Amino acid sequence: MVKLRLARLGRKKRPFYRLIAACSESPRNSKFLEILGHYDPLKEPAQWDVNSERISYWLSKGAQPSDTVKSYLKKTGLVAADSAA
Repeated sequence: MVKLRLARLGRKKRPFYRLIAACSESPRNSKFLEILGHYDPLKEPAQWDVNSERISYWLSKGAQPSDTVKSYLKKTGLVAADSAA
């Protein structure tokens, strides 16, 4: 199964994340299928830079978002609040 999740990059105490599509069995920072965007929690406000077309594509193919990604998708309206469950 494919999951949409965050992969941590950056150095100690300076996290930076990639939004990726990856196999659900693969570890957090290992191989992935595609980079879908970036997330920088240290900027004020937190900065998301995503490719919404590719996210929609993966969701249409049955990919499951992680809890963090799901909450972002609900906030931005890329996924309806009740259908993301």
